[in-house]
Amino acid sequence: MPAANDYRERQIELAGWPVRLTSYRIGEKYVCQADNVSPAACLARFAAPTLEEAESQAISKAQHLLTKTRRHAV
Repeated sequence: MPAANDYRERQIELAGWPVRLTSYRIGEKYVCQADNVSPAACLARFAAPTLEEAESQAISKAQHLLTKTRRHAV
């Protein structure tokens, strides 16, 4: 199995929710996973030929899911 290269992790906000983007390259493909920081549930995971494309797809899917999520008063 090829090793992951170009690993990077950053946190952004989508639809008012904190989201962690984890990106890395395996072989010729870039992988990006978006999770909701706590409890770190995966929202989206995409592989694409470029880092920008993989991140764009993961952000788009996570944004779509989080926009539909309702917040409840505690």
